[in-house]
Parts: sequence; structure tokens; C-alpha cells
Amino acid sequence: MNFEQRLQETLERRISEGAFRELRLHPGLFDFCSNDYLGMAAMEFKIPKKNGGSTGSRLLTGNTAEALALEEYLAGFFKSEAALLFNSGYVANTGLLSCIAKKNDLIVYDELCHASLRDGIRLSNARNFSFAHNEVFDLKQKIQRAGCEGQIFIVTESVFSMDGDIAPLKEIFEVAEQLNARVIVDEAHAVGVWGEQGRGLAQDFANRKELLARIVTFGKAIGSHGAAIIGSELLKNYLINFSRPFIYTTALPPVILEEIKIRFQKMETMDEERSRLFKNVEFFKEQLVASKLRHLKSNTAIQCVIIPGNHEVKRWSRYMHEKGYDVRPILSPTIPEGSERLRFCIHSFNCFEQIQNLFVELANME
Repeated sequence: MNFEQRLQETLERRISEGAFRELRLHPGLFDFCSNDYLGMAAMEFKIPKKNGGSTGSRLLTGNTAEALALEEYLAGFFKSEAALLFNSGYVANTGLLSCIAKKNDLIVYDELCHASLRDGIRLSNARNFSFAHNEVFDLKQKIQRAGCEGQIFIVTESVFSMDGDIAPLKEIFEVAEQLNARVIVDEAHAVGVWGEQGRGLAQDFANRKELLARIVTFGKAIGSHGAAIIGSELLKNYLINFSRPFIYTTALPPVILEEIKIRFQKMETMDEERSRLFKNVEFFKEQLVASKLRHLKSNTAIQCVIIPGNHEVKRWSRYMHEKGYDVRPILSPTIPEGSERLRFCIHSFNCFEQIQNLFVELANME
């Protein structure tokens, strides 16, 4: 078997499993899929004219005044010592976790953590274990049983991207305090939506010494692209020196950095949109319970209907597209086999009528 045949055979196996991924456009549909929770992606902002590219990495010619200004703004907004920009949430997570833990350290992470967190953990030299999803007792037990001569790190998302539920941060920080652990929180789906002025759920723990880092992203509620790690000045300097994804990457263009700052300043003022979003979430949940569809319990903008089987959940998704609703399937192996689902993202710009009609179409599929 030659190389091309091997690739083809692997793809055909994925097709037979109903897990084949392909890039498609779905214009003109009611949006129940995107991470644009506040509708900011469609907003236009007046951006001062800037040169095209950054021309290099931050340690060469890419360290622009716009990058420094955005980091200073983010540190102030999140009431932290420092912020360090990365080109995406994936790059931030791998850049942090690949270099922060050493051989004698221990990383314990929620079993439903995003792939970017898992990949960063794999790149580190530390021992690592997962703990049962949102189960603090299991977290504590895993750490105590493992034993650790070095530093212990606890890694979690605040709002989980695939299930939509919220981490028990208060209890996690209590365990961290008891066991001298440091906590890393991915706030990708919380920033812009949760907390005072959209500061996220981990903001309540900003003054805790156990909080090592928050990962905030700009491609979801902010409607742009990129990410930042929020933490101490010491952590920032360490990452500048040892995070390979930071060191060896061309920096984001100045015009993008300027736009991100303007978007954050706008997001601070969007309490009305946040309120409307949560009203839509509550209405969606009411319709979901009434529908009797099998679903996951969630109080966030991420809601899931369980449709086991890749082929079956894709059939439901195709039907919803035909009826004008952008609803995407989440397939195994991204999630465990048997838990395949339609994943709904609710937005401030959705309306009750859209949600009601969506459930009419779902009922027609049963």
C-alpha cells in the first residue's frame, strides 16, 4: 500500500463511521450555531488606518505599540498584573501548558477539557490525569493518590464548550488551597457573557494566589480573533522566554489588535445584550423541557439535544438546514460514542419566534 492509498483508506473508514469532516458554507440560515453570543461579529467599528502586517514575531519586529496597549488594557480590565497576547485560544493553551509544568509536576484536568488544553498537557513533561467531569471529590482523590514532589496544576474550563455546563470553581479553589495547587481556567465561553461587564466566571477568584492563569479568547463573544493569557508579571515574563508557540509565531497585525481593544471597550457596555441573551436562554430551556427531547442540563448559551449515532445526528442537522436553521452536529470521536448531539448556541439577536419555530421543526423529526 502506497502513501496515497493509506490516506484514502483512512478517509474511507471515517466516511463509513459517519465522522467525515468537510468544509461547507450555510448562508442565510437562522444562526443557532456560532459562538457570536452578543452579535459582535456583525458590528462594524471605525479603526484607524494601520499598516498591513506585524512583520515578525513579538521578539523581533512584531512588538507593536498596539500590542502593548492591548495587553495593558486587558490587564486593567481583568484586574490582573499582566496579559500576554497569543494568536488563538488553541495557541494560548498549548503555549502555556507545554512549558509551565516540569517532570516532577502533576497536571490534573477535567475529563471534558477542550482538545487544545489536552494537547498542551501532552506536550509537557509532567505526569497528568483526568478527573471525572465537575466532580471535586474525584479531583481531590486523584491528586492525593498520585502524590507529587513538584507543583500541582488543576486545569478546567469555566463554561464547557461541548456540554454547556459550568465548573464548580469555588470548590476547585478550595481543593487547590488545601493541596497547594495552582489553577488554570479557560474562559473562552465565559468572557463577554458572564461576570461583571463580561469579565468571566474566574474574575471572582482574581485575587486568589491559587489562580495561576486565565485564558481569554477574542473569537467568541468578542467577535474577532486571537487570545490572551491573564496572570502575573512573573508568568508573563516566563512565557515570553519559554513558550515556543509565542516565541516562534508572527504577531497579529496592528489593525486587528486595535480592533480587539475597541471591541472590548464596546463589550463592557453591552449589559442589555447580555440580559437579552439570558432571556433567550431561559426561553430555549423552557421549550426544550416541554419538547421531551433528551438533552443535557445547562444554564448557559450552549444547549445540547442528544441524538446517538453519527449518521442519525447528521440526518437531523441536514433537516434543520433545509428548514432554515443553522444547527450543527457534534460527532464522535470528538465526543464519546453514544453521546452525539445537536449543539445549539443561543444569541442575544435570536428571538422567541425563531426559537419556537425551531422546536416545531425538531418535533417534526421525532
